[in-house]
Amino acid sequence: MKIGIAQINTIVGDLSGNQERITHAYHTLVAQGADLVLFPELVITGYPPRDLLFKNRFVPDNLAILESIAAGTGQVPAVIGFVGKNPQPKGRRFLNAAAWCADGAIQHTSAKCLLPTYDVFDEDRYFAAGTEPLVIEWQGKRIGITVCEDIWTGPIVETSRHYAIDPLAQLATANIDLLLNLSASPWHYEKNATRLAIVSQAAQRVQAPTVYCNAIGGNDELIFDGHSIVVDAQGRLITRLKPFSEDLQVIDLSASPVSVIPERDELGDIYHALVLGLRDYAHKSGFRKAILGLSGGIDSALTAALAVEALGNENVIGISLPSAISSDHSKNDAAQLADNLAIAYHPVPIENIVTAAEVTLAPLFQGTTRDVTEENIQARTRGLILMALSNKYGALLLTTGNKSEVAVGYCTLYGDMAGGLGVISDLPKTKVFELCRWINANSDREIIPENTITKPPSAELRPDQKDEDSLPPYDILDEILRRYVQEGETRQQIADATQFDRYVIDDVVRKVDLNEYKRKQAAPGLKITPLAFGVGRRIPLVQKYVD
Repeated sequence: MKIGIAQINTIVGDLSGNQERITHAYHTLVAQGADLVLFPELVITGYPPRDLLFKNRFVPDNLAILESIAAGTGQVPAVIGFVGKNPQPKGRRFLNAAAWCADGAIQHTSAKCLLPTYDVFDEDRYFAAGTEPLVIEWQGKRIGITVCEDIWTGPIVETSRHYAIDPLAQLATANIDLLLNLSASPWHYEKNATRLAIVSQAAQRVQAPTVYCNAIGGNDELIFDGHSIVVDAQGRLITRLKPFSEDLQVIDLSASPVSVIPERDELGDIYHALVLGLRDYAHKSGFRKAILGLSGGIDSALTAALAVEALGNENVIGISLPSAISSDHSKNDAAQLADNLAIAYHPVPIENIVTAAEVTLAPLFQGTTRDVTEENIQARTRGLILMALSNKYGALLLTTGNKSEVAVGYCTLYGDMAGGLGVISDLPKTKVFELCRWINANSDREIIPENTITKPPSAELRPDQKDEDSLPPYDILDEILRRYVQEGETRQQIADATQFDRYVIDDVVRKVDLNEYKRKQAAPGLKITPLAFGVGRRIPLVQKYVD
């Protein structure tokens, strides 16, 4: 059997546009000899549709689109993800469902059995769960149909404990010849190996070749990487579709497994994920241009390089905003970066605006000591100018803070946090350095100025300021943050595992807890780690728990 895999990039809520993409992919793959065409989860609505589902016409409109798509099918079936209505009088009103469409009609439908409600997922808010996966008899074959989480079960999957049923165990007794999985599985680094292991285990449990079609594209914070997978009945990889790119392929299930699985380039994957997430966030929101502040530092340099790759150098505007204390090397590094990237570059000194603000506030500040308040006036002046230029040029303002800074509040509300998208806000500082070196190593010339990479990081809000004046070295900080934020470890557990100074650990944890209010007001950020600040992490703003 030849399976057409339609790894296509849909837009949440663009029902008619998604219909065009689905129809085009179907006819393309049929023309290439597919016996069956498989699409991703919720491909009609885009994933995740979230509270669009509660709009009165949204689900009926998606059903009308499904009917229209089905009417255009021929003898080759299309398996399509859509939102169905729950026919039962109890439970959530909707179903996360798959439709088997052929010969001009919807022939069968099946509801997703396991509804993830953790991290970025909240499917139990919207959907009723199916009780068992669908098995279809077709051309002498028994085909099992599952939706995404339905195969994330078994001993290697920690989230199996969330569910009372196991769809793979049900299919293991159904004597199926083929397992299909429609998926919308967002990417984070270190996920590739896990996902392949999940698909391989599923094939082994049901003893049938397995075809896993994953979504592709950026939708809000989430990045879907494609990487669709086909394995044989023993779980051996036959092929994997392109990462971070649309791909239409017809795969012969009788093909021999690949003997060697190439090692993944983690930094390369991070780079392409961020480029895809930025490009789709901008384009799907209607932006063609982006603007950002260039400080001469490594974070804004990396963000600018990603923006150029995503949008083209002609669509990126760099603004230098030097203050009275900005160093010459920072101004020179910013100019050099803009020249290397061949982007529009405009220096806008802020000294006069900062002075005017301080003079205006002087009567109210009388008798107080100069402190971080005055430093933040500089950052907020920069935010003011960048937002004005963003409005005037119709360009998306990119924030440039990394995850390490965002975690400990080393950022200024309404200043450097101002903007529409946090491109690297889920990238730890140590990874920022690694990715900048990766970019230079994989280019035919220097992109990020070497001085930008090697000089000590500084916010330059006061003379001779260095990040390490108030933060531990970033390799230590990032390890504490990984353990506290991602792994949920206590301060004592961190100290026992790392032997880091307990005062340093306590100070970092205190800063993380105190700055939750800032993160709640931050621009949405592209998710590339297992746990990002955003919809997947829901800490109360007002809380007093101390481990």
